[in-house]
Amino acid sequence: MAVSPQTKQSHHGARHMLITGASAGIGAALAKKAANTGWVVSALARRTDKLEALAEANPNILPVKADVSDLASCEEAVRLAVLGHGPIDVEVLNAGIYHPQTAPPVDVASFEAQMDVNYMGMVRMLSHILPDMAARGAGHIALMGSVAGYRGLPQAAAYSPTKAAAIALAESLNFDLEPKGIKIQIINPGFVETDATSVNDFDMPDIITSEQAAIEILRGLASDRFEIAFPKRFVRQMKMLKYLTDRLYFKIMRARTGK
Repeated sequence: MAVSPQTKQSHHGARHMLITGASAGIGAALAKKAANTGWVVSALARRTDKLEALAEANPNILPVKADVSDLASCEEAVRLAVLGHGPIDVEVLNAGIYHPQTAPPVDVASFEAQMDVNYMGMVRMLSHILPDMAARGAGHIALMGSVAGYRGLPQAAAYSPTKAAAIALAESLNFDLEPKGIKIQIINPGFVETDATSVNDFDMPDIITSEQAAIEILRGLASDRFEIAFPKRFVRQMKMLKYLTDRLYFKIMRARTGK
């Protein structure tokens, strides 16, 4: 159960960052790093035991139980976050899942689950965050994409489309929201050491820790860049692949991955 906001210490003047998927991996690392650098943080996730541990370690973190696959849960989580820490200044939509897929067969349930959490989870949160930001004429939203959204990757038939959708969503929202004073960014990491990537059975070049990813994200949030992408060398390589002809792209990827 989430800690009651009424029991949280008041943090007048501190900026409020809401992070989804904050129980582990990049989300947990970002919550810790932000809370240690002057932010008050609403940490949202389903695994409340891990959220409580984050909050016990840092009083600037408010643990809030939330399931981004459920619209009512998103609404209640936003209500509790605002009650506990005030209006949301920055929302980092990080919640996501990854299950490798190699066809055939096509695991329809896995495809649906990844799109529901990775993409529709962001849409559900946006529906409860954007009205207040628009009314205030201020706000900042960062969507979690991935370099896997640049082009389809081996074993990622269910995952890559969710990240391509996230990138397109951020680009489209930017047209609508920037004139209203709301900053939009897309975060496109390469390989990061998390529970999700631990299932991969192939070499992951330039892989970094969740803590390193959190540092890159905080630095990017403070910048004027639309895309926060890291690590730089790997991102450059992936962007080059994006512009190759289809024939050459498939040939190179098969040679590199053996898929």
